[in-house]
Amino acid sequence: MRSAEKSPANVRVVNSSVSPSDLARLQSEQHAHDLRNHFDIISLHKTDRLKHYGLHFAKYVGRLARESEEQKPVERTLVDILLVSLSAANTLHQDLSKENILIGAKPDQIDPWRTFADAAGRFADACEKIDHMEEFVPLARQANVDIMEWLFTAANHREFDLLSAALMRRNELAVRQFYIRDQIS
Repeated sequence: MRSAEKSPANVRVVNSSVSPSDLARLQSEQHAHDLRNHFDIISLHKTDRLKHYGLHFAKYVGRLARESEEQKPVERTLVDILLVSLSAANTLHQDLSKENILIGAKPDQIDPWRTFADAAGRFADACEKIDHMEEFVPLARQANVDIMEWLFTAANHREFDLLSAALMRRNELAVRQFYIRDQIS
């Protein structure tokens, strides 16, 4: 499943989905969003933050597994996965603009949701390694890249504008923090 094993027809992310500069901008915007709207999480120790994000990924695997029984639309889950993956990358000091993120690859799994479940499981494995004082950062970073690859491939397959939807979702989340004033008049 690693990039080196993928078809040479796949190229670095430069298509209509996302570019390296988009990824850099998204990470920066996510950091600002997290500081404003998720200070409770951003204040946690980095290892606790990673475990929090691992729990989010597990929750999203569950949402996708429930299919039509899930009340939240798949597109909402895709956006939430993007935002959490960006936050995880920031916590891991992972510059996604420099990662070799491939999209459009045919999944190794018959069920494309399993590809995400596999990556989320490896992210959880990395989080568990924290408690055992085992090396976890490379595993977490690779799982996060694999989540991004799956995510952008899934969004493209659905012809879903993930980046616009992410902006809308961030705005929805910001409204929850009604007591924060961004501008002093």
